[in-house]
Amino acid sequence: MKRSLYVGVCLLLLLVSCNNKRSAGDGQTWYSGSITIAVDESLKPIIEEELQVYRALTPEAEVTPIYCSEVDAIKLLLQDSVRLVIANRRLSDAELASFHSRKFFPESVPMAVSGIALITHPENTDSLITVGQFRKILTGQIKTWKDLNPKSRLGDMNVVFDNPNSGTIHYAIDSICRGEPLASTLTALKSNEEVIEYVSKTPNALGVIGANWVGNAADTTRLSFNESVQVMAVSNSGYATVGNSYKPYQAYLALREYPLVHDVFILINDPRTALPTGLMRFLTGDRGQRIILKSGIVPATQPIRLVNVKDEF
Repeated sequence: MKRSLYVGVCLLLLLVSCNNKRSAGDGQTWYSGSITIAVDESLKPIIEEELQVYRALTPEAEVTPIYCSEVDAIKLLLQDSVRLVIANRRLSDAELASFHSRKFFPESVPMAVSGIALITHPENTDSLITVGQFRKILTGQIKTWKDLNPKSRLGDMNVVFDNPNSGTIHYAIDSICRGEPLASTLTALKSNEEVIEYVSKTPNALGVIGANWVGNAADTTRLSFNESVQVMAVSNSGYATVGNSYKPYQAYLALREYPLVHDVFILINDPRTALPTGLMRFLTGDRGQRIILKSGIVPATQPIRLVNVKDEF
């Protein structure tokens, strides 16, 4: 009798434990199964690093990323085509209301702190800019490099974004222009990679891309940038100087001294608490956050050691 009771209790505990990690219908667990996720293309470098490690640690889990615009990524989540999205913003009130009307209760989980970077051709002598000047460029009040700097020998300013529906453009409209429409002269390519390549070959270009794209992959300290372009220093003051302008180094992102900073979120709708939850736990856990730390942007849940860097402009 005692032996039967002991066995029954053990089985009950085992079932409860498995139920916490196994979904009800498709055989997924926190550590196994197959899912597709959608990722804002501006975050591709860091997610590629994360998934490389995740696959090695979790061989029974198959995660297929779709790299697309922020608009398309969240649309896939709303349509229940994916259960997890990584984007540069939280779900809006309207999006949450749509989920709640269907009895779903998604979360916006902080994953990292990043930003947008302004890049120019390496031979461009203009390396400083204020947020106010950037706003005037976006709204069409500044159209030439001479408008920015009377000593410039360059002509019209050719501003390029990564994608017409990207989180970068969403950030520019909401946080920089504050609802004011963007100038019709601005253009968008298809990806951050294309923007870097275009700017590296176009002297009068100003590229607007995700900050995690400008790091120098050969520099393990993450204290230098991609040598094919120049990264501008940005000031929140009325007049940009070397002393009040910052580049998107990790320390300045963490302290939010770099003005064009934003948070990165995991948007998850996983009512079965299955593999999407397991991936989220990895990304926000110690291993996932250490990968973010080494990438040059800022982990959301782990302490970091700040290295203060000032360039000579």
